[in-house]
Amino acid sequence: MKRPTLEAVAARAGVSRATVSRVVNGQTTVTPQIRDVVMRAIDELGYVPNSAARSLVTQRTDSIALVVSEPSTRVFSDDPMFSTVIRAASIELEASDRQVVLMLAGSPESHSRIERYIASGHVDGVMLISMHGADPLPAAIARMGVPAVSYGRPAVPVALPYVDNDNIGGAEKAVRHLLDRGRRRIATIAGPQDMIGGQDRLTGYRNALRDSDRRSIVAVGDFTRESGAIAMRQLLEDDPNLDAVFIGNDLMAIGALQSLRLSGRRVPDDVAVVGFDDIEAARYTEPPLTTIRHPIIEQANAMVRLLLALFQGGPADPVILPTELVIRESA
Repeated sequence: MKRPTLEAVAARAGVSRATVSRVVNGQTTVTPQIRDVVMRAIDELGYVPNSAARSLVTQRTDSIALVVSEPSTRVFSDDPMFSTVIRAASIELEASDRQVVLMLAGSPESHSRIERYIASGHVDGVMLISMHGADPLPAAIARMGVPAVSYGRPAVPVALPYVDNDNIGGAEKAVRHLLDRGRRRIATIAGPQDMIGGQDRLTGYRNALRDSDRRSIVAVGDFTRESGAIAMRQLLEDDPNLDAVFIGNDLMAIGALQSLRLSGRRVPDDVAVVGFDDIEAARYTEPPLTTIRHPIIEQANAMVRLLLALFQGGPADPVILPTELVIRESA
């Protein structure tokens, strides 16, 4: 079948082509009565606006780039953070009649490609996720003047609004909980130190120990399950008498629990464990994981709302969401 045109809609509605165009593009200069007639004609004919032509008129693509600065093997791994953020942001954007364009920036070549795509006007705005310290994208996008928001505070100084959770305060809650339980040799498995989340959670751990007589015992992972298992083995080799560990995310904590079990340590009798994020799997570990609830969905939704507010000239103030200690059997 031949695709219905604006002219066909205009003829069916008994109005001009220009009037139909104004209705399709959401202009408010058409009376409600005429708009109803045009919309009825559109429904009867099954007319679908030409998105390219509409973009020329509205200067909008109704598309938002969701840029994840990780390789595909990391994004499509067992880490639920990425799928949760992508799903939540997509649902929130659909409510405003916009769509997500998922872009993975895991290499220098992909960075250049993404910069060209954004600079060419293919999207109305950008959301950045999982940025590392040397990531050039935040500064490049800021120079373009494209509305953009970061999921998490950028690791380098750049004029980019962001939504984050209270990583430092959350880590402090976790360690104070262990101190309150009488634990004396409290270690940590920190996240990658080229990411703000990893840095801030390590800072919170150290803050909580500063006023006690406990010393810092630190290993570093990369937020993956395997790195948590390796770091836990390293900590046990360095200090076999440690009796607690705060771990920078739940996925590393799951790996650490496996290493503790293989070493013959009982959790929490011998070693208490606290994670960070409260992913769904935290409820089903053995034993169930005490953790800090990081409001991942709420943070993604807030990121979308902040970006939409920027489109309307709204404030670009950062948003910091609170965290919550969730006590289960591991501590």
